[in-house]
Amino acid sequence: MTTAEQAASVVMGHIPSTDAAALTAYMSQGLGGFILMGANIPATSAELETLTATLVVDPSLPPLIAVDQEGGLVSRLPVDDYASSRTLKGLPVAATSAAFSARGALVAQSGIDVDFGTIADVTADPSSFIYGRALGTDPQGAAERVSAATTAQESFVASTLKHFPGHGAAPGDSHHAIPTTDESLEQWRASDALPFIAGVDAGASLLMFGHLAYTTVDAAPASLSARWHEIARDELGFRGVIVTDDLGMLQSSGIPEYRDPVANAVAALAAGNDLVLMVAGSTPETAGQMVAGIVVAVESGTLSAERLADAATRVLALRLRLSATSADWTLCPTCEPVS
Repeated sequence: MTTAEQAASVVMGHIPSTDAAALTAYMSQGLGGFILMGANIPATSAELETLTATLVVDPSLPPLIAVDQEGGLVSRLPVDDYASSRTLKGLPVAATSAAFSARGALVAQSGIDVDFGTIADVTADPSSFIYGRALGTDPQGAAERVSAATTAQESFVASTLKHFPGHGAAPGDSHHAIPTTDESLEQWRASDALPFIAGVDAGASLLMFGHLAYTTVDAAPASLSARWHEIARDELGFRGVIVTDDLGMLQSSGIPEYRDPVANAVAALAAGNDLVLMVAGSTPETAGQMVAGIVVAVESGTLSAERLADAATRVLALRLRLSATSADWTLCPTCEPVS
């Protein structure tokens, strides 16, 4: 792969459209992935399968097609009536396995192969923006359900743990700011880390880094922190694809140093991310601008060629693994939707 091809392969883009021609043209840039949001979801399941097929420009190397299908509060697929975190946190762990098995089959049936769907954040605070999405109110309970959700989904799709290193300890909503906490690394290891450790051990394919700062570990947001990437790789032993949360959220924080999406993408890759995700504020031109910026960063030495190659290799390996999986999924006939 050329530098430009590598750069394109580590960008997961988005445009809010269901137009087949527009989507095909967008993905013809060679992007490594596309995330489906609400504006991409047509009225019927059959139409969705047709839409996801239009995103595949090269059938020999399909892109990663992702969706935030947590169920409950964050649910892109309207036909998902399976139990979500709102009730699962109070039910036996087996209920999490059943719900995410059904959810994984539903996502895969739609032609989607990556689910950004497993919340590994943990909090007992009902006022936290992540509370209604978390799978547990204590670290051990959350860890058991995260492990169950991961194992269940990996039979169907590449599952994702989010938002590392954990929103529970950091008050505030990262869609609008950079939440911070002074929780120490030792405290994190004994609490907020446990669900992520459980998910990694259960075989999660992706780990999503959040835009939040544990200031005693690193003043920078975890998504831009080389130290937190080192912890994920060396302490947790994660060997899969590390993806950023939406880089558009950094811009939405209003912090001047994060106003440039291209600079954010380069910084994220340099810190250790393998895949950079851009949704909020994305235009049909944004992904191409990010690709060009990454190439310039390599040529100028701002981003090492080795780091880009490492990221591109991990993303490519996941794409090849998923494309080699052949199955015709049908919905679970014994899985009951939420009443």
